[in-house]
Amino acid sequence: MGGRRRKQKLPREPVEAQATSLSHDGRGVARIDGKATFIHGALPDERIMFRYTRKRKNHDEGETVEVLQASGERVVPGCASFGLCGGCSLQHLRADAQVRYKQQTLLDAFSHLGKIMPEQVLPPLTSKTSWGYRRKARLGVKHVLKKGRVLVGFRERNAGFVADMDSCEVLHPKIGHALMDLSILIESLSVSAQIPQIEVAMDDQRCVLIFRILQPLLDDDRKKLRDFARNHDFIIYLQEGGPDTVTALDEAVDLHYTLPEFGLELHFQPTDFTQVNSDINRQMIGQALGLLALEQQDQVLDLFCGIGNFTLPMATRAGRVTGVEAAEELVCRARDNAQRNQLHNVSFYTANLYESLEHEPWLGQQFNKVLLDPPRSGAFEILGHLPRMGVERIVYVSCYPGTLARDAAELVNKLGYRLVSAGVMDMFPHTAHVESIALFEKY
Repeated sequence: MGGRRRKQKLPREPVEAQATSLSHDGRGVARIDGKATFIHGALPDERIMFRYTRKRKNHDEGETVEVLQASGERVVPGCASFGLCGGCSLQHLRADAQVRYKQQTLLDAFSHLGKIMPEQVLPPLTSKTSWGYRRKARLGVKHVLKKGRVLVGFRERNAGFVADMDSCEVLHPKIGHALMDLSILIESLSVSAQIPQIEVAMDDQRCVLIFRILQPLLDDDRKKLRDFARNHDFIIYLQEGGPDTVTALDEAVDLHYTLPEFGLELHFQPTDFTQVNSDINRQMIGQALGLLALEQQDQVLDLFCGIGNFTLPMATRAGRVTGVEAAEELVCRARDNAQRNQLHNVSFYTANLYESLEHEPWLGQQFNKVLLDPPRSGAFEILGHLPRMGVERIVYVSCYPGTLARDAAELVNKLGYRLVSAGVMDMFPHTAHVESIALFEKY
């Protein structure tokens, strides 16, 4: 007769360990009696005392309680909420070491998952500062009676609770230093217990806050929101249902960001996808176009094009650019951006790139260069079409090394391309998130 496996009893006393590496999520890795143990707060080459938090069949987990011998790359975290807040995982590691770790994570993915390696490793793209960079975020809100106040911030690490934090140093200062003011505002509203989240969207200057509202506002609530927006220079939107119910509290705003190198201005709505780090985004676009080596006779295909973040800069250099995106509203925005910037050598199509594309008019055209910027799930389903379209050069922008390595293996081992170069871009400093870019050329 079978029975449910008993949960292993955890040792009460801290245990000493030597961390030897970092895991893909930024935890220190130690081996205890041959078993991998992932320890939050530990860095490679550190001797630490840790407390077990979970025992599993193939690995264990723990929390650092004391650093006995610190790594030379350990620094004091720049945020008082580090360790509690789940927004960051690497603030205790020196900024340049974080980038080296991400580069190694990318190379390990190529080696272990794709069984390939780039011919050249690109220098990483970094900003002058790793703080105050984040212009897009989703913040949790919770009225906690035991704490006597409303909490506003990211979720706690490994928990669904909103972290108790007064400020956030990776958010743009305009919002990161206003969390307590938001807490006081929400506590004063009649619906203080009916606001589960606030979405943040910034352009080059302005900041929009989208309040998710589960119960109708009173007139007095609306007045308080208007006063807050005026006094703190915010623009407030409300979301009373699904994503299609997002509306401005008063007048809607036309957000935009500039790409000075290309003389472009891209407009977007607060709910549109845009990159969180504007400095790295500009560098990324420049690097992508440099790797593509665009010329006036080039016919370029931009897949997963969004609002035209890459499409429009490419249109300033290439003969013709075609953008494809699944979300109709983003395609409309991309077309509008092309018109605003007086670019007439670009066209856009709506298509789900994970489904059958046999009736898509652009699929029968010839393109010699392609830019791929897929979501975390990668671009595997579209890869087989690229050789048939005559694609000679591919630049692949990735937000997840695992799917990039998988897709790179398909391109190299089955579709006749070589992995010329690859490198990381520090889009999310102080986190384990790895943004990368790779260049493929046809043999």
